[in-house]
This record gives sequence, structure tokens and C-alpha cells, in this order.
Amino acid sequence: MADLKGSEPSEVPTEVPAKEQTSETKKKAPKPRKPTGQQGRAVRTRAAKSGKQAHTSEAVSPTVRTVRRTFSEKERAQKLGEIEKQTGRGESIKDAVKKAGISEQTYYQWKKAAGQTLGDELKDLVKLEEENLRLKKLLADRLRKENAELRKKLGLG
Repeated sequence: MADLKGSEPSEVPTEVPAKEQTSETKKKAPKPRKPTGQQGRAVRTRAAKSGKQAHTSEAVSPTVRTVRRTFSEKERAQKLGEIEKQTGRGESIKDAVKKAGISEQTYYQWKKAAGQTLGDELKDLVKLEEENLRLKKLLADRLRKENAELRKKLGLG
């Protein structure tokens, strides 16, 4: 073991003193920063800005989002109806949407989607009205013919 293939003991570091290890680790890990001039202030969350009570978990991490809710078609129609009623009373869309518990973007997307489905329903309604008109005319013609036959039989016409 005396022959280490040309390596000298001065080249191989044995143990690094404890003082050197701690100084190197201090350089690698950043020190936690203390807030300057803001000690004792609470973290302001989105809920605190809007006036709502913040939960303790929200105060710790202000970027916590609520779970996305999926609404059924009936619920969407109800919410759109509520918003339309409130705006009809003179309330702003922003306030009405806030009371409904959805965002303005969601409101406009739902309104757009409802408009497209209403367009399909309107087309169907127009077709039904046209058919109704055709049937009314057909019934009126038959009743006129029956009326004319009855007048002939009775000798009134």
C-alpha cells in the first residue's frame, strides 16, 4: 500500500475543517429575508381586498384558488335569468354577476352560448309557425267548402 501510483499525500485532501464546511454551505443556501419596516403587518389576500373574511389557509398563501364548479344547463339558464332581472332593475352587470357568483367572462361566454342555442330554437319555432299557418289555411278552406255545401242544401245561397 505504500505505492499509490504517483499520487502524493499533499494532493489528496484529507478532511476539510468544520469551519470551512459551514462557510461553503452558507454561501450556497440563501439567508431568509426579514421584512423591513413591515413587521407586524398582516398579509393582505384577495379576500381581504374584496371585504370578505379570509380563511386561515388563505392568509398563508394568497394565491389559493377555489375549485372550479361546473354548472348544468338549467343552472346556467337560471343564473342568466337572475342577472337579466337584476340588470332590468337598473343594477350594473358587474354587480349582478358578482351576486350570481360567476365571473364576467363566464357570464358573457354563457350568454354567447345561450344565444347560439336560442338561434337554433328560433329556427325551429319559425318552422313550427309556418306549418301552423299552412294548417290554419287548409282548415279554413275545408270549412268554407263545408259551409258552401250546407248553404246549397238549405237553399240559402
